[in-house]
Formats: sequence, structure tokens, C-alpha cells
Amino acid sequence: MSDNSISASGRRRRILGITLTALFAALIAAGTFISIPLPFSPVPIVLQNLFALLSGLVLGPALGSAAVAVYLAAGAIGAPVFAGASGGFVHFLGPTGGFLCGYFFAAAGAGLIAGRPRAGIKTPHWRIILAAAAGFLIVYVPGLIRFRAVTSLSWAGTLIAGFLPFLPGDIVKAAAAVLISPRLRKLTADIFD
Repeated sequence: MSDNSISASGRRRRILGITLTALFAALIAAGTFISIPLPFSPVPIVLQNLFALLSGLVLGPALGSAAVAVYLAAGAIGAPVFAGASGGFVHFLGPTGGFLCGYFFAAAGAGLIAGRPRAGIKTPHWRIILAAAAGFLIVYVPGLIRFRAVTSLSWAGTLIAGFLPFLPGDIVKAAAAVLISPRLRKLTADIFD
């Protein structure tokens, strides 16, 4: 292979990586249009966590977490991409700030467990299931810590207002991610390779 074909291939991969990162950042932002407020919690039901998890499962840890970072940066500077079509750095200081940060760690964690998609290599189904479950649980770690700090609830109150009501929906979203991601991983691997 000549140096020109290697550099052309490298440029193509970089452009594809940037494009897919931007696409998943946009998908996460689009999740803001499905936001269901709950009367007993300042944390709404959203789809952003599903798309953040999918970014890690489909793109791998580096590009997946980069997509979430782009989404979080856009929201931090004021783009209306957070729940309720709102934006601004102040959201990181409120009761949902930990969950927002958790999206980044969920994408990275799920991507690490599932691994970067590679052409011709099928990821075992158990790894996708483990990655999806771990990704959703990872969101809750910084989310519940920040939620408790801001609301001054007990741990029992924090779990009742910030975890238990969301668990059934997150199980459904994790199941959807497990069903969707293998096909998307194959497409991504085929595009890159």
C-alpha cells in the first residue's frame, strides 16, 4: 500500500468517526422531546439515557463517550438539549446534574464491556446484555449521589424519588438497546472496515 492510500483510509475513518459521533450526539439531544415529568420527583422520564447508552454500545467506548461529551457541552453552553428542551450549565448543579454526568460514564462503561465493533466479529449476546445493564446502573451512581446532595433527602427517600420509579422503564429501554445494538454494531463495523 502506498502512503497516499493509507492516509486516505485514515482520513476516511476520522471523518466517519466524527460523523457518527455527531449523529449520536444529535440522537441524544433528540431524546429531549420525550420527557415525562413526575409529580413526586424533579427527575423526569427521558430517552436521552437510552441514546447515551446506545452510543457506547454501537460506537465503542471512545466515540460513544465523545458523542455524550458533545451533547453535554452543547447543553452546558445553553442549547436546549436537556429534559424539557432546556439548557445551561446550571443543570449540572441541580438535582439532575449527576444523571447528566452519568450518561458519559454509562457510554464509556457500556462501550468498554461490549468492545469496539469489528467487521466479521460478532459480540456475544451476553456481553451486550451485561453492557446494557451496567450502563444503566452506571447512570444512577453519580445521579443518586448528586440528587441526594441537592434535595437533602435520606437515602431511602432518594431511592424512592430518584431510582425505583425509573427502574421499570429503564429495564424496557435496556431490553430495546440489547435488541437494537447488535444490528447497529454490525453496520458500524462494516462502515469502518
